[in-house]
Amino acid sequence: MANSVIRESSLYSRGMIAVTGAQFLSAFGDNALLFVTLAVLKQQFYPDWSQPILQMMFVGAYILFAPFVGQVADGFAKGRVMMLANGLKLLGAGCICVGLDPFIGYTLVGVGAAAYSPAKYGILGELTTGASLVKANGLMESSTIVAILLGSVVGGILADLNLFVALLVCVVVYAAAVVANLFIPKLSPARPGESWHFFTVLRHFFAACRILWKNPETRFTLVGTSLFWGAGVTLRFLLVLWVPVALGITDNATPTYLNAMVAVGIVIGAGLAAKMVTLKTVARCMPAGIILGVGVLFFAIQQALLPAYVLLTLIGICGGFFVVPLNALLQAKGKETVGAGHAIAVQNLGENTAMLLMLGLYSLAVKVGLPVVGIGIGFGSLFALAIAALWIWQRRQKNSPSY
Repeated sequence: MANSVIRESSLYSRGMIAVTGAQFLSAFGDNALLFVTLAVLKQQFYPDWSQPILQMMFVGAYILFAPFVGQVADGFAKGRVMMLANGLKLLGAGCICVGLDPFIGYTLVGVGAAAYSPAKYGILGELTTGASLVKANGLMESSTIVAILLGSVVGGILADLNLFVALLVCVVVYAAAVVANLFIPKLSPARPGESWHFFTVLRHFFAACRILWKNPETRFTLVGTSLFWGAGVTLRFLLVLWVPVALGITDNATPTYLNAMVAVGIVIGAGLAAKMVTLKTVARCMPAGIILGVGVLFFAIQQALLPAYVLLTLIGICGGFFVVPLNALLQAKGKETVGAGHAIAVQNLGENTAMLLMLGLYSLAVKVGLPVVGIGIGFGSLFALAIAALWIWQRRQKNSPSY
């Protein structure tokens, strides 16, 4: 019991600082490397359609390795799994740096990211508990968003100056992330001794899927986070087409600045969630999800830059406030049932599948010639309705006798 109290009060312990630092460096490297690798494709005269293929291979690694990475995270000390995953990212960046096929190198980074995710979130439930778990998630999300902002900007600037130097910086950042992982305490594996036979691992993963999707609380979180991340990646691409149509601005910088406002908002929302929401009051985050969708709807009809900035910041705040408590609840419930690593792997499968589906629908809408403002209005409306339906369903489930 004393150990539980110590863990709950140790949000800024050496272990948490090491995890947060490693996550910052790893996410910084991921986002810097994406823009640098896109510059490599342009320099080597790859066709334009190859750029989304690069991102699809990264996301595809999450889906392909989802059955295995959860057991890896729960079968070994999570800090060491994170170190191995960052090592794979380092290898992938190194391959691109020395001139090997960028698609192969970036796919290796995707495999590392797929292995890294269950461990980085799963370890939060081992280093902190109770109310501190939501705060730890807020700290993790804030660190990640700052890394996304800085990594994207630095990657783009360095790629314009010198591609080799830009790639070398990515390699150094991943190497620093590996070193940071060495300072994470070596905790005992959550579920040691499980079989590593291929079909046994698959069976365990799909059993974890069944357990989590049958449980009303974890199903609620899986649907919520999948909707959020699917919407987030779609909004990023929507901004690129929306800016020249709605604002008449044709530069490449403005969509980046608008995306940055969403990221800043997420940091604020994550901080508010850490202060205002606990595992027992997770439902408080649901109105934020509805406001997020309504915000996208109103954003789509704007024709001036200032209100667009304000609305995107509000959308980001709602997003951070919405997703952080859901992540914390899934980690807590997943740890009790299938193991935190398995739970995050199942979550990754759902989120990345949602990303592919939503991007596919978005691409189809663009291809058939729907106006981008109309797409934004429809997207925001459908998201708000989906979250409202999820909230109503969750309240009914909670009030049912079998809950």
